[in-house]
Amino acid sequence: MPKKNKLELIKTCKNFSGYKPCFPDHDCWKDGCKEHNPMGTRILIINLDAMGDVLMTTAQLPAIKRKYPKSTIYWITLNNAVGLLENNPFIDKVMTYSFETLSILQSLEFDIVMNVDKSMRSGSIAIQVKAKKRLGFGINKVGQIIPLNKGAVYNYQLGMNDNLKFKINKRLGQDYLAETFNLGYKRNDYVFNFSEAEIQFINDFKKKANISDKNEVIGFNTGCSNLYPNKKMTIEQHVTLIEKFLSLKRFKIMLLGGPEDEERNNEIASHFTGQIINTPTNDGVRKGACYESIPQVIITGDSFGMHLAIALKKYVIAWFGLSCWTEIDLYNRGLKLFPDGLFCAPCWKKACPYNLECIQMIDLEKIVTETIKYFDSKKSG
Repeated sequence: MPKKNKLELIKTCKNFSGYKPCFPDHDCWKDGCKEHNPMGTRILIINLDAMGDVLMTTAQLPAIKRKYPKSTIYWITLNNAVGLLENNPFIDKVMTYSFETLSILQSLEFDIVMNVDKSMRSGSIAIQVKAKKRLGFGINKVGQIIPLNKGAVYNYQLGMNDNLKFKINKRLGQDYLAETFNLGYKRNDYVFNFSEAEIQFINDFKKKANISDKNEVIGFNTGCSNLYPNKKMTIEQHVTLIEKFLSLKRFKIMLLGGPEDEERNNEIASHFTGQIINTPTNDGVRKGACYESIPQVIITGDSFGMHLAIALKKYVIAWFGLSCWTEIDLYNRGLKLFPDGLFCAPCWKKACPYNLECIQMIDLEKIVTETIKYFDSKKSG
């Protein structure tokens, strides 16, 4: 058996799993730690909600590392969002939400648990996991969602007070999320990285689609989650916009989206046979990101596709209706269109009693002029 101090080093080393050697031909258990990589502060991030929210939360990682430079970060999320956290240099372990993962978590101990989600499912994890400090949101013994620390109170109140959420609040979501986790807010960007294989895939797809670096490419993220279908621009509006862009004989157009958008994209593409690029919608989130990385400009509603465009550092022209535009940061890379002065917006309603006036008010001409202005600025610059 190794001496006690050597064994303690193993217990605090990120490299040691107890399953296989950290290095070939070296027995850490017998000979002690060869290259100690300290765990430091052990942090669990819980984020099981929408995929866009998961991408948003990655912007908190640099602040976490500033406050806890020696730390090990675990992140539990749903299976459909796991791919968004691949190749992230700040995260040590991504855990997929499952019965197996929940069983494992019962045996682990953390210094800090940070729960982003206001939900019973995530709140129960935040309460049950062994931790010295809990931040964000949990649940009480009767199943009510509660803030776990003073910094989470404002974020919590946004969910309880419509007037605060829809009319008064001007703070960015990243700002009050940083406050929720007792972090300093410095407007860090989302964190998303491609692998070398994905970069090669992107280059190969561009060649296949006859897209060069000289082309001016516009991406249309046409849909959104089925949870809030009224975020979508109409098919007719998309067709009108694409017609305007194609009439300029300048731009290449790509349709983007996920499985829920396939029928919609196919219908839009049917108006422009052979004129636009209708990308696959069922290749998974990582391939979807590859396709979305190609256009320089992304035109989108407030959706996962918008957050992905922000993460990819694209110029984003985003329209808003039922959701809160004040909370979204485009990082000086885009334009937000919203129905200013419309009494009922934002509202977060799943059914609209006013014939979706906020969507009808989207200024299509402004989308065209702002897109042209962006590309012209790149030429002059």
